[in-house]
Amino acid sequence: MEFGLFVQGYVGKRAETDPLAEHKALMEETEYVIQADKSGFKYAWASEHHFLEEYSHLSANDVFLGYLAHATERIHLGSGIFNPLAQVNHPVKVAEKVAMLDHLSEGRHEFGSGRGAGSHEILGFIPGVTDMNYTKEIWEETIAEFPKMWLQEEYVGFKGKHWQLPPRKIFPKPYGKAHPAMWYAAGSPPSYAMAARKGLGVLGFSVQKVSDMEWVLDQYKSNIGKAEPVGAFVNDNVMVTSTAICAPTHAEAVRIAATGGLHYLQSLVFRYHDTFPRPEGFPVWPETLPEFNEEIIELLIAEELLICGDPDEVLTQCKRWEQAGADQLSFGMPIGISKEDTLQSIKLIGEHVIPKIDTDPVHRTTRFREAV
Repeated sequence: MEFGLFVQGYVGKRAETDPLAEHKALMEETEYVIQADKSGFKYAWASEHHFLEEYSHLSANDVFLGYLAHATERIHLGSGIFNPLAQVNHPVKVAEKVAMLDHLSEGRHEFGSGRGAGSHEILGFIPGVTDMNYTKEIWEETIAEFPKMWLQEEYVGFKGKHWQLPPRKIFPKPYGKAHPAMWYAAGSPPSYAMAARKGLGVLGFSVQKVSDMEWVLDQYKSNIGKAEPVGAFVNDNVMVTSTAICAPTHAEAVRIAATGGLHYLQSLVFRYHDTFPRPEGFPVWPETLPEFNEEIIELLIAEELLICGDPDEVLTQCKRWEQAGADQLSFGMPIGISKEDTLQSIKLIGEHVIPKIDTDPVHRTTRFREAV
């Protein structure tokens, strides 16, 4: 199992007391990715969200990743996601950005795509939509066009329901073989199966705990073997996310987690991701979950909803994900803990956890791409 980091420009309540909170959040997250690169993480994923106050201010992730392409050496830099809906980003512009990032990173870019976070985001670009499944139709007609834009000397053009383009030569072409690995941000079981049939890796931002892996793997791995890939190769990959806090002692890790504002992050998730099924009894915004105390943190750890503890404990918790079948475990750290504590987690995981689980020096997606 490989390891990644997920950043999204989470600002939270800091803006109430610090006028530079937004700037600090974005700059701190570049530091987290740079440290992850030094600490042996193989992937870093950057969100694309719009209009989601406090929750995610990372809207121009192509610019963010372009900066990191120069600031890092080995880590793969992924869009988690680029939104290719024509009303949000013209598909040709997305293809050009992916290829440009592939050059700037010298083959270290990962192309993740998706359809947006929910009605608040989507209705900003497509007013009047009453069924969020409408965006699936736009994505479906678009995704298979990207490899053609990258690999055809002159793109044959496209005339669909939602966008069109006459024949054109599209530049730059990707760096090296074929094109960057392609991923899809999947939520429901049918989405995992659909991604597999198209040969796409899945970004499992909706996977909550280890026990969720059973249905994820059933839907994905049972279909990936019969994939008809939209790209030049099959990206057989399931990435899942979890919050991770690692400290020298268990007590310190729990203390950090209890003061990290995890309750507020979860409340914002369901404020904006209104396509996610809301847990029974979960408060409706502007009401939020009560603050988590150390007893609740211990419960979250026991229920495998949070990776938290000293290095040995975190290693054991990560091995549970590996045993469950995850190909990549990506840590989201967009919570209200200090920069120092976050960097400490990244360093400790890099020193004590990753070397004992990920022993392959080559990225999984690189192997798939080089085999073309």
